[in-house]
Amino acid sequence: MEHKEYKKRNKGGRPKKETAEKLSYRIGVKMAAADYFCLLTRAHEAGISPSEYMRECFRNGHVRERLSEEHAGYIRQLCGMANNLNQLARKANAGGFHDEQWDCKVAVARIHELLTKIGI
Repeated sequence: MEHKEYKKRNKGGRPKKETAEKLSYRIGVKMAAADYFCLLTRAHEAGISPSEYMRECFRNGHVRERLSEEHAGYIRQLCGMANNLNQLARKANAGGFHDEQWDCKVAVARIHELLTKIGI
């Protein structure tokens, strides 16, 4: 009886992957030097390993690069501005729209500026 309880006990660690999630097949690919260095460069720019880059290309036909620190900063600023706009809208609804008109225009102009920097 004690032996069965011991097997049921959680030993900790990462749960086992499903068969479909395991990376169990290996394919060798020969490349020219220029192609190989191009692969390394693109994988580095995307912030992932060359193997993961090739898997993404196969799955999606393209690879999206990770957000740079600069873009992540812009997105954080946008989140803060969205919060400020919500507060201004609440104030405007409570006290009248005329008082908050200038603040809203400034916030919208800054949001537009950040969106152009990000490239959206």
